[in-house]
Amino acid sequence: MPANYPTMIDKLCEFEKTKADKLFLAEPVKGVYQKFTWQQAGSQVRRMAEALQSMGLGKNDKVAILSKNCAHWIMADLAISMAGCISVPMYPNITPDALKEIIIHSESKAIFIGKLDNPEELRKGVPEGLIEISFPFYPNKGCLDWNELIAPLKGIQGKPALDPLALACIVYTSGTTGHPKGVMHTGHAIGFAVNAFLKSFPSVKEEIFFSYLPLCHVAERMLVECGAIYTGSTVYFVESMDTFAKNLAYTKPTIFLAVPRIWEKLQEGILQKMPQAKLDRLLSIPIVSGIVKYMIKKKLGLSRLNNVFTGASPINPALLVWFARLGIEIQEAYGMTENLALSHVNRKGNVRFGTVGQTYDGVEVRLGKDNEVQIKSEASMLGYYKEPQLSESVFEEGFLKTGDEGAIDENGFLRITGRIKDQFKTSKGKYVMPAPIESRLLQSQWIAQGCVVGSGMPSAMVLCTLTEQGKKQGEKSLQPALAEVLAEINQTLESHEQVSKMIILPEEWTIDNGLLTPTLKIKRKTIDQVFGERYEGWSKYPEPLIFV
Repeated sequence: MPANYPTMIDKLCEFEKTKADKLFLAEPVKGVYQKFTWQQAGSQVRRMAEALQSMGLGKNDKVAILSKNCAHWIMADLAISMAGCISVPMYPNITPDALKEIIIHSESKAIFIGKLDNPEELRKGVPEGLIEISFPFYPNKGCLDWNELIAPLKGIQGKPALDPLALACIVYTSGTTGHPKGVMHTGHAIGFAVNAFLKSFPSVKEEIFFSYLPLCHVAERMLVECGAIYTGSTVYFVESMDTFAKNLAYTKPTIFLAVPRIWEKLQEGILQKMPQAKLDRLLSIPIVSGIVKYMIKKKLGLSRLNNVFTGASPINPALLVWFARLGIEIQEAYGMTENLALSHVNRKGNVRFGTVGQTYDGVEVRLGKDNEVQIKSEASMLGYYKEPQLSESVFEEGFLKTGDEGAIDENGFLRITGRIKDQFKTSKGKYVMPAPIESRLLQSQWIAQGCVVGSGMPSAMVLCTLTEQGKKQGEKSLQPALAEVLAEINQTLESHEQVSKMIILPEEWTIDNGLLTPTLKIKRKTIDQVFGERYEGWSKYPEPLIFV
């Protein structure tokens, strides 16, 4: 039998008593923070759990959550667990068709509808007859009202007896490689993963978290939601991306997680106010350097950080070095939805830039065929929902096959060298691995995003978008700089890998235009679908640089 780890419900029941009046959740609504103590949140969770059971929902019934991050997202998730149901969290910017597909595939019987940009449009994807419950601050016509449902109820009493080895949630992947897959996890796996994290970071006790990345994404869910629940901490939410800077400055978190694109945006914001030459000059003056670092961190809301993480996709090591000069040591981590993001992490004071760190306690790693990174731990998924053959194919001797190519140094630090499925063959029959080329490309101050393409073409090409600095330069003055970037990269590559064309696109790739996943990873297949018809024409262009 595996060791017993407390579940999220165990910890909620504990902190309802021991931290009853301590702030648990704080959510800005129209600029005013709505606050819930552990006791207040616990009361709402217990009553909503009773409401779900009174509707006939219980063991093995799936209940979906469709909302941006907010206090009631976490309360709904806990209520679903307390009622004995299985939670199915979904991305708030999903399409109605994809929403319908997941609801039907997961066999969800109810859905919480919360904070959304366009709820009426999205609800077109909710099948008829499904129970719809709206969150208090975001009422939706035709939905059952959260407050009205719980008002007459006393709530489930005591600590419910839940099986930690039973299915607790189905987390659908964000779909970088096609249709989303339903990853199945147990309460035991979640408890194991949080315990392993806390062993690696013994200084993490009672923290302040800032929640803005989608809570349905495994990294945010594990670090912020579970991290707060298991340590009796406080979670502050972002109201909107327009108020991100203001909300972050108000929160002053002690733990902060950002994906690489966010770190790039933060860097751009700093450099707009203080150009690199001026920043370099100030950082070179001993006493002034300390003041400048503190003021930048204070302005950002990052002056109280104890641990700061990046994950979800590869980050440019040059960006890590840049932030380290400001006294912000970013710890890159690595994991998958399929193992609750529990694989590798750089620990504070032992960070090796360019790697994703060392394994967590209780995690085994090995390199398989094609140097594929393979991971084994109690945090591994049960499998993909309704996909037994696919589930079987991703495990080998109990090791989860990640699909990532990697290298491990003598101290156990893992470096991800590419995504095996992303490599493509040119018409010359030679393979090209995009990730290392893209990583070098993004070290340029002019390039914001890059995607190496060229399957079946004579040679590799790279599609790019420009940073704010790059856009200000103008095409003529930028051409020699970009030509130099391309030449420098090609010098480091084998002849068959060299990039023949750099195509500069005018529009940034975003979630809204469908070219990024909700966690800001590039959708390579979509890039090919959108631009693929032009590849041949671009490949025949006489010059190496093409401004579209």
